[in-house]
Amino acid sequence: MPQKPPTPPQPALSVWSRVWRYLVAIAVGVTAWAISAAEHTNFAPEPEGVAVGLIALDLLLGVLTLGLLPLRRRYPLVVACLTTVATTVSTASIGPATIALVSMATWRRRAWVIVVGAVTLVVSVLSEVYYRTAFPGTPPDRFVMLFGILVGITYFVATMATGYYIGTRRELVASLQEQVATADRERELASERARDAERTRIAREMHDVLAHRISLVALHAGALAYRDDLTREETRETAQTIQSNAQLALSELRQVLGVLRAGTDAAGIEPPQPTLAELPALLADAEEAGSAVTLDTTDLAEDPRPQTLSRTSFRIVQEALTNARKHAPGEPVSVRLAGGPGAQLRIEVRNSLSALPDGRPGGVGLAGLAERAELAGGELGHGVGSDGSFVVEARLPWPA
Repeated sequence: MPQKPPTPPQPALSVWSRVWRYLVAIAVGVTAWAISAAEHTNFAPEPEGVAVGLIALDLLLGVLTLGLLPLRRRYPLVVACLTTVATTVSTASIGPATIALVSMATWRRRAWVIVVGAVTLVVSVLSEVYYRTAFPGTPPDRFVMLFGILVGITYFVATMATGYYIGTRRELVASLQEQVATADRERELASERARDAERTRIAREMHDVLAHRISLVALHAGALAYRDDLTREETRETAQTIQSNAQLALSELRQVLGVLRAGTDAAGIEPPQPTLAELPALLADAEEAGSAVTLDTTDLAEDPRPQTLSRTSFRIVQEALTNARKHAPGEPVSVRLAGGPGAQLRIEVRNSLSALPDGRPGGVGLAGLAERAELAGGELGHGVGSDGSFVVEARLPWPA
């Protein structure tokens, strides 16, 4: 079965758009009626007789066709045909018929145009016959009759061309509006995906930062709980360390949750973004927690300048130290950085294993580090080395 042609866009008209269409229909209809009335009353033998009645009927039909215009969008073909037929005996209907024909043509239905074109041709012929019959005083002139028919055909073509232009323009505007709306939706979806990705990244940051701080708190709190040989000064220093790290953890948690809660509306709030510049402070914290940490940067050409590389490197070292402190407390840890621009940044964190494993299950820290390294274009591995120590190794690309 043939598919029904799609309905063309019919934008809602404003009050002024409706008013000026009716004003045009009235102005054209009244002008045509006045010219026709003046012309035919001059040839009528008794203006107060039949001619006046026909002229009044002309005006009445014009008013009736004007009343059909509100239905032209719901029944475009029917209204166009009725108003066109009314022009057979009513010049006042030319104005409403013009609006109805243009409105029908905006649908750009070929079958409708053919039907209305045939009606217009028949109406043009019948109109000439009617006026010469109703007003016998009109001088018969075949050329005038042919000219009148030709004017009717030209009028029909002009209304169809105008309607087609308006319909095409409306479709173009609707298409552009749809493209803009689609682009806005895609932009909104892209922004939403970016926000989700950023919040996921912040969640990883929260794990890295808080795990480090809380592990320090847990370690020092455990020392206070099980060691009874500490002096008053040592106890006070340990308590201060616990307080300081707890406050830092709370501050970092509040900052991260503020970003997660505010989303894109967070102005001036940034998640923690530590880099290798904070590495000495990180190692100092680890040493305060009781881990002997050594740093080897002999083969490091320079400090990594790309922000992403430096931040990723810091997170790898931080998580490795946290795991060492969690699973092998008190064991020495060695950190080695090597490489240079245009090659790779190699990170190695090695710690001895405790004589007795603590039996605590591992978390998702190393898995998150592996994903972070992959996103940076590198790779990360971990496991027990040949010397019996636990090793975390990462290789990250270092742009020149």
